[in-house]
Amino acid sequence: MTATTDILATLHNAVAEDLLGKVLGGEATAQELNAAIKFLKDNGIEALPVENSPLAELASSLPSFTDEDSDSLH
Repeated sequence: MTATTDILATLHNAVAEDLLGKVLGGEATAQELNAAIKFLKDNGIEALPVENSPLAELASSLPSFTDEDSDSLH
């Protein structure tokens, strides 16, 4: 039996809604967050850290590394 386009679209939507609900509800596990990230990547969804966005805040909170830092590790 071959799945129809409508069935696949419904399944795709259900997965997206389930992942979104868990992420927004703050109950997503690390595995579910990774699944959500992969789901976005597999569907060609990308984000840029624009000013005053959560992604920009996350990026600015990460430590900054220079070439000198990596040279000192060797």
